[in-house]
Amino acid sequence: MLTLISTELYKIFKKWRTYIGFLAIGILVPVIQISLYVEGEHFLEFLTQGLRGMFIFEGNLLNGYLIAHIILGSLLIHIPFLIALVTGDLLAGEASAGTYRMLLIRPVSRTKIITAKFIAGLIYAVLLVAWLALVSLGLGLLIFGPGELIVIKKEITIFAREDVLWRFALAYGFAALSMTTVASLAFLFSSMVENAIGPIVSTMAVIIVFVIMSSLEFGFFRELKPYLFTNYMMDWRLFFESPAELTQAFKSAAILLAHTLGFYGITLYIFNKKDILS
Repeated sequence: MLTLISTELYKIFKKWRTYIGFLAIGILVPVIQISLYVEGEHFLEFLTQGLRGMFIFEGNLLNGYLIAHIILGSLLIHIPFLIALVTGDLLAGEASAGTYRMLLIRPVSRTKIITAKFIAGLIYAVLLVAWLALVSLGLGLLIFGPGELIVIKKEITIFAREDVLWRFALAYGFAALSMTTVASLAFLFSSMVENAIGPIVSTMAVIIVFVIMSSLEFGFFRELKPYLFTNYMMDWRLFFESPAELTQAFKSAAILLAHTLGFYGITLYIFNKKDILS
């Protein structure tokens, strides 16, 4: 199995489209950080403009933790496209290249082949989130330094610098799990068609429709909301509550994991029934 997975990873990283996500993050994140470095004080004033009459802010609030928190919330909603761009091609690419027959005449079961491709796709998704963490948090700390993290939602929460890193570790881990759910959905669509464009478009369409449905707080949509995986993808924010809502976060993680395994199971069923001779 390890040989199959390494082969699939080699096939993934041999294609130029695989590096689009890494390149996009590697360019966009430093641009955001440089912009905030230049205009950061104005941004911080805008962020706290309604509070400065009641509080006195001291210390390094514009720090690497704040920048990483902002970037994680801003870019995570765009990463699914980068994930689908690669994982949507894992099976559809074999079909369009006409290599299904060559793939399946090897003395390896279809289940092992599909599992190896699935795991390779998940590894890619995790690596992309890890790259986001390295560039946003690592480079952010290098440029802005550490400090207290201020989180402004309905209330203001300021976390001590020694109480932040474990929250980011769990948040990035949760984000990686969210992206593996997206990868498994694109992988499922990839098993149904022979063109990689279809899975990419279908995955993004499902995510957009589900997000819209999740935002509708009435009637049928309120009842449907708990069953939509997109409703849980941004729950990494629960780690930045005070105290952190670990129970709800792990419950959301379990739901995302169940969706991931469910998409994998459906893909496995479809692939095992696929007629490659037609």
